[in-house]
Amino acid sequence: MTVTAVVLALDLLGIFAFAVNGALTAARKVRLDIVGILTLGMVTAVGGGMLRDVLIGAIPPLAFTYWPYLAVAAAGSMIAFFISRPPRFLNRAILVLDAAGLSLFCVAGAYRALNFGLDPGPAIVLGAVTAVGGGTIRDMMIREVPTILVGELYAIPALVGAAVAVAMVQDEVLGVPGAVIGALVCFGIRIAAIRYRLNAPTARTRLDGLS
Repeated sequence: MTVTAVVLALDLLGIFAFAVNGALTAARKVRLDIVGILTLGMVTAVGGGMLRDVLIGAIPPLAFTYWPYLAVAAAGSMIAFFISRPPRFLNRAILVLDAAGLSLFCVAGAYRALNFGLDPGPAIVLGAVTAVGGGTIRDMMIREVPTILVGELYAIPALVGAAVAVAMVQDEVLGVPGAVIGALVCFGIRIAAIRYRLNAPTARTRLDGLS
């Protein structure tokens, strides 16, 4: 299996996971009709990839030129619509879906940037942008503070996973396990952060006495 095939598979799996998770997350915070669920699920699923493509000059974005991307995002969003009020026992599954989408996208996004000719550093950053961009746009649309800005350990796992994957890319033989290992590293860090309530370091500020 080639790196291109692995990246495509990761992209489609990530799109599905983020579409379901993004739509369910939005539905828990605001009252949405079917159009709202579909819109926010698809934005979460493909928004980060579209932002990445715009930044690297891949116009029009891949989501507009390869129809399975939008189809998979719409399918995931519709599944979320029919379970828009999931039972309590599914809450953990929603978090796992989010971690899976984050992990898959950080690697797929970094690899796409590398294939476009970017150096490793920018590729790692764009891998993280792919992973967190869609959720950030969704949160802004429903007037919530994006997850990556409130101290939760979210962007850091994406950066680490993308860095591991990029570091292991030397040729197509090493690229496949590199993609898998990078995704697993990101997933493991994110799940550990959820399990042990780990947060990113925050600045200590003193607001008292300020005018």
